[in-house]
Amino acid sequence: MNSDFRRLWISSGVSGIGSWLLVVALPVQVFTLTGSAAATGLTLALEALPPLLLGPWAGSLLDRWDLSRALWIADLVSAVAVAAILFADKDRIWLIYAAILVESAAVTVFRPASRALIPAVVGTGPELAKANAITATTASTIRLAAPPLGALLLAGPGMTTVLLIDIASYLLSAAIISTVRAYPRTSSGGVRQGIRYVVRHRALRGVLLGQTLFLTANAGLTALLVPFTVERLHAPGATIGYLISGLGAGYLLGAALSSKAQSWLGIRELLAATQLATATAFFLLVNAPNVTSAIGAAVLIGLPGSILLITAETAIQRTAPAEMLARIGALFFAADSLALIIGALAAPAVTLLIGLPLTLNAVAGFAVIAGALTLLAVPGHPAAFTRRPQPRRTGLGT
Repeated sequence: MNSDFRRLWISSGVSGIGSWLLVVALPVQVFTLTGSAAATGLTLALEALPPLLLGPWAGSLLDRWDLSRALWIADLVSAVAVAAILFADKDRIWLIYAAILVESAAVTVFRPASRALIPAVVGTGPELAKANAITATTASTIRLAAPPLGALLLAGPGMTTVLLIDIASYLLSAAIISTVRAYPRTSSGGVRQGIRYVVRHRALRGVLLGQTLFLTANAGLTALLVPFTVERLHAPGATIGYLISGLGAGYLLGAALSSKAQSWLGIRELLAATQLATATAFFLLVNAPNVTSAIGAAVLIGLPGSILLITAETAIQRTAPAEMLARIGALFFAADSLALIIGALAAPAVTLLIGLPLTLNAVAGFAVIAGALTLLAVPGHPAAFTRRPQPRRTGLGT
């Protein structure tokens, strides 16, 4: 295994454990301090703002900077932000909101930097898909195990312990990444150049349109999971944890199959097929008669959904020019955040007009439209998803 990739993989796993512990604990802490569902929802909205507002500009700067340095600095900033939550209480709830904004801004730097650095480390050939699959498998495992652990820690030692673990994970991740060698980058132009390139490039434009539409539907379904669990399944709200675990199990299976799946179908066909398969699983979920069936549907959502995300990631990395990969990656992350905000706001609003059952099925239908759009907008020829291979130093198998 390439030593630099190994370090990146380990560091992402370490920081991911801390982050996912906080996913459960932080909303609970906000609700405990405020007693307000709106205040709790605000934490999600604040998290989506920096990628949307700052992402493209951060990506433009990253195309001119040493990516490994950007990664460990982002980890240190995240550690400082989480440390501020230690001093929050009912009268200083603003500290949590400020910390969320700062940590999300750091992640806005981290994600496109990581997306751009992996191809520089392993190249753009078959090993890129393998590297993304390894990373996704680790992330899925953490996603499956860490949230329940966070809930246990919150119920036992308490919020301070969760925060200290998260801080330590960021610091350890920064220490590991700081040992990754520098990969010099030279670039010219700014945000507009990246946007212009995506708009004019049929493959990237098609992937962006299809994925944004699909992720809007996904966000709408996510926003309605709690009322679906309570009103449709007649189960306690906490049952959503089982659905998330089922989704995580599906993601784990999908990550393990993703490399092989990319050898079975072309990029366009695989993107569309996984979007349509996930949409079908959406229908199974929202019409599930009981909790057991819903958990099974959640697994079926995660399996093609994981392959979809890994395939899109690999396609972007292979297609975008190396000198613009960070800003193009940041543009895609900004679109993801926009989809999150639109879906999370629109789905509950539509529910007020047509009711929960119809809205849930409409959201699933929206995902079907995304699959059809991908077939129309994304070119089918493999050459549309290639760029001049970038040199690499060693292979994943060495």
